[in-house]
Amino acid sequence: METSAQKANQFDLSVPQLEQMSKKLRRYVINMIATARSGHPGGSLSAADIVTALYFKILKHDPRNPQWEERDRFILSKGHAAPILYAALAECGYFPVEELSTLRKLGSRLQGHTDRTFTPGVEMSAGSLGMGLSCAIGFALAAMLDNHKYRTYVLLGDGECDEGQVWEAALSAFQFKLDNLVAIVDYNQIQLSGKTQNIMCLAPFAKKWQAFGWHTIEIDGHDFDQIISALQETRAMKGKPSMIVAHTIKGKGVSFMENNVAFHGKPPSPEETDKALKELE
Repeated sequence: METSAQKANQFDLSVPQLEQMSKKLRRYVINMIATARSGHPGGSLSAADIVTALYFKILKHDPRNPQWEERDRFILSKGHAAPILYAALAECGYFPVEELSTLRKLGSRLQGHTDRTFTPGVEMSAGSLGMGLSCAIGFALAAMLDNHKYRTYVLLGDGECDEGQVWEAALSAFQFKLDNLVAIVDYNQIQLSGKTQNIMCLAPFAKKWQAFGWHTIEIDGHDFDQIISALQETRAMKGKPSMIVAHTIKGKGVSFMENNVAFHGKPPSPEETDKALKELE
C-alpha cells in the first residue's frame, strides 16, 4: 500500500514544468477574481512563482491526507492572496478545480481570506495582517518539542512588515534557534495605498533581518532556479531561522496589472479579464 511519505514525493516538477504551472495558476487567479467580482489580483500574481515552487517542488505534503502529521506546514500570512493558494491546492488535488469558481460566494469553502476550518490544506485562518510569522513559530516550536521532522514555511507581504508583531516574532524565532522555520517576504514594494517606501520605508530590508539574527537570502522571486536554490539552502541551516527576501513585481504576468497599485484589491473588468488570460496563454 502506498504510504503518505511515498505520495508526498509526487510533486517534483522541473523548472520548465514549474513555469507552465505558474501560468496555469495565474489563469485560475484571474478567472476566480473576475467571477467573484472581488479579490486581490496584484499580490496573488506576485506570489505565484513562490507558491508554485513550494507546492510542486519543495513541500512534503499529501492532498489525500491534509492532516498528515509529518507534512510540512505552509502559512499564508498575507491572507488576502488566498486565490493563489487556492489555485495551488486545487491543482494538487485538495479539492476539485471546479470549486475555484465559488471564491467569495456565500457558503463557499473558499473565502476571501483563508479559513482553516473550511478549506482542506489551509493551515492558518487569516485576517489581520502580521500574525502569520507568530503562528509559524508555534508550528516550528511544536515540531522541535515533539521531535518531528517537518518544516514550516510562511509567506509574508512586505506591507504587513509594517506591523510590530512581525518584528517581535523575528526576535523570538532567533531566540529559540528555529532552524526548521523559513520565512519568505513577497517584496513587491507596493501595498494597499501606495509604495512601501512612501508609507513605511523598509530599507535596508535584508540587513534588518540579518541584524535580527536570521540567515538571510535575497533572490529574484520570479526566477525558479533562484527560488529553489534558496529554499534548498535553508535546509542546511543550523541554529537559526531563515529569511528569503524575494524581489517580485506586483501583478506579475499581466502587463496592465504590473506595478499598478490599483490592482491590489480590484477585480478586472470582462475586457481586462480577456486580455489578461490571453497574455497568460
